[in-house]
Amino acid sequence: MPFWPIADRTMLTNQVASRRSSSTARSVDADDMALIERVMAQDKGALAALYREYHRRLVRFLGRFTRRDDVIEEVINDTFLIVWQKASEFRGQARVSTWLMGIAYRVTLKALRQGGLSHEPLHGEHDERASEPFADHELADWVAKGLMRLSPEHRLVLELAYVMGHSLEEIAEITTAPVSTVKARMFHARVKLRNVMPGLAGFAGDES
Repeated sequence: MPFWPIADRTMLTNQVASRRSSSTARSVDADDMALIERVMAQDKGALAALYREYHRRLVRFLGRFTRRDDVIEEVINDTFLIVWQKASEFRGQARVSTWLMGIAYRVTLKALRQGGLSHEPLHGEHDERASEPFADHELADWVAKGLMRLSPEHRLVLELAYVMGHSLEEIAEITTAPVSTVKARMFHARVKLRNVMPGLAGFAGDES
């Protein structure tokens, strides 16, 4: 039996788990919207509450782009500065979490262009940010090595979908790409991952 489907099942398990608590998600969305409305009114306490709620999640996300904690914190601080300055521009067409991730992604791209980040993502077996979504550390390391073989664009869409639980529409919002482009990247990323996983486990595989 080929070993590569395990990676797909692992990712699918994380995706399903992230979607199960829909009522909880709706409650979080309502709470977040209330915080954004307070930020619009220049309530610094509300901004601090958003920061506490999303800091850990943003650290995990940004750890895909750099291993430097100081750069991660700088990007997060810049992200919340933009939230403070532009909260009034939020129209509620996306979830607050998606909006925040999109801002962080664009700040990250700017840092990459300016040379502030290395393009080497953080996927070490001893790093909490990389292994946290998976219960089995050995399997997590295997999947992480497979993801490292993908292009940054392909790796990002898989992690946003299967590790962080975002929908296609949310990924499109975060990456400022059309949904059709996200679908295409997802398809090609899965094909590539299936091809490289057997070789990483010591079995023959097609990496073309």
